[in-house]
Amino acid sequence: MLTSLKEIREFGKDFPDTYHIPRRKLGKTEANLSIIGFGGIMLNDNPQDFANEIVAKAVELGVNYFDVSPRYGNAEDRLGPALKPFRKNCFLACKTRERDAVGSQKDLDNSLKKLQTDYFELYQLHELSSIDEVEQVFSSGGAIETLVKAKEAGKIKHIGFSAHHVDAAMLAMKNFDFDSILFPINFACWNAGNFGPQIYEEAEKRGMGILALKAMALTTFKTGEDLIFKNCWYKPIDDEKIMQQALAYNFIKKCNCGYSSRRCFIVFKSVGVYTRFGTD
Repeated sequence: MLTSLKEIREFGKDFPDTYHIPRRKLGKTEANLSIIGFGGIMLNDNPQDFANEIVAKAVELGVNYFDVSPRYGNAEDRLGPALKPFRKNCFLACKTRERDAVGSQKDLDNSLKKLQTDYFELYQLHELSSIDEVEQVFSSGGAIETLVKAKEAGKIKHIGFSAHHVDAAMLAMKNFDFDSILFPINFACWNAGNFGPQIYEEAEKRGMGILALKAMALTTFKTGEDLIFKNCWYKPIDDEKIMQQALAYNFIKKCNCGYSSRRCFIVFKSVGVYTRFGTD
């Protein structure tokens, strides 16, 4: 884990000249995203100089996909100034956890202001977790109205959602022609928990962009266990070889992966091994 600004600045200087992070087309859109994304939650409760350095380093290494949410503490406040010098060349995704039009409009306006931008490349309904929430979003006065109007006004370019619940995700896709879905694609969940195949198959059939959460997750914390890394709510893979294998698993699935801790730089080291999975 990188612990100092100096370590961040020095990181990657020993990478070969052939190193690059491939990019992949996001579903039916014209956007080409780095296959490794920057999870903005890592900036929460960190100083601005840390945010500036780690965002600049990510851009230097080839990351152009940045994701954040109002629910990530003060991450938006940190990401706005840090990303501003690179904004025109980046794909910025944000979210709302509000389920009605009024609340989601407030989220959208606040996020645009904090992130110092006039628009988002992608705006998402955040963490759809039940059938009831999906029905609320699509009811009269629901949050989907905000997203549709914002797209018409040019404040967002694409509409997506994130989910941690299979039935909710399936219903959301049935109700609306979304551009993307953000959900956990993880070798452990996929094979042991049967969470992922159904959503992936439907999203692929619809030509949606598939964005992956928790690719580096190993398991959940037990009751009483402390977090290993700040802003990382699951127990991550610690073995670098297994990390490479988990990364390859996601690349083969033809999705883009977001990472939310400083350990993402360990992932960057692994990318060069799998550049053949980057584009179609």
